[in-house]
Amino acid sequence: MTPETRLADLQLELPPAPKPGGIYAPIVIVDRMVWVSGHGPVKTDGTLITGKVGDALTEEQAYQAARQVGLTMLATLRQELGSLNHIARVVKVLGMVNAVPTFARHPAVINGFSHLMVEIWGEEFGRGARSAVGMGSLPSNIPVEVEAAFLLAEG
Repeated sequence: MTPETRLADLQLELPPAPKPGGIYAPIVIVDRMVWVSGHGPVKTDGTLITGKVGDALTEEQAYQAARQVGLTMLATLRQELGSLNHIARVVKVLGMVNAVPTFARHPAVINGFSHLMVEIWGEEFGRGARSAVGMGSLPSNIPVEVEAAFLLAEG
C-alpha cells in the first residue's frame, strides 16, 4: 500500500500547506534526502492551534496538535513533491514543545506526530530517529513545532 493510499484509507484531510514565514525554503533536497523546515499545527481552515502545554493545553490536546503538525508537513511534502509516494521513509524528527517549565512529557506529545508517520509509512519506514525537547516559547504561541528529514524513493 502506498503512502497516498494509506492517507486516503485513513480519511485524513490535509490542511493548506503553509507559506514560509521567513527567509527559508519549505523543503531542501540534497541527493535523496528531503529536509523539511519546522512546521506548526495548521488546521484545515488555515488557522493555527495555539497555547502553551501544561497551561492552555493538556498533554492530550498537545498530542493532537503534534498529529496536526504531521498533517501540515504532509501537505507541504505533497505540494513540493507532487505525491507522498516519492518518499521512501522517515529518517529523523526533531519535535519542539512549547511547555511550562514543570512539564516533562515532551516525548509523549511528539508521539502524536510519530504515530501518524507510522500510520502512513508503516512500522519499519515510518519510525525514524527522533528528539523531543521543551521550549520556553515557539512562534505565534504554537504548542508544537516539528522539523524532519525523509528519504526519497529510488527512481
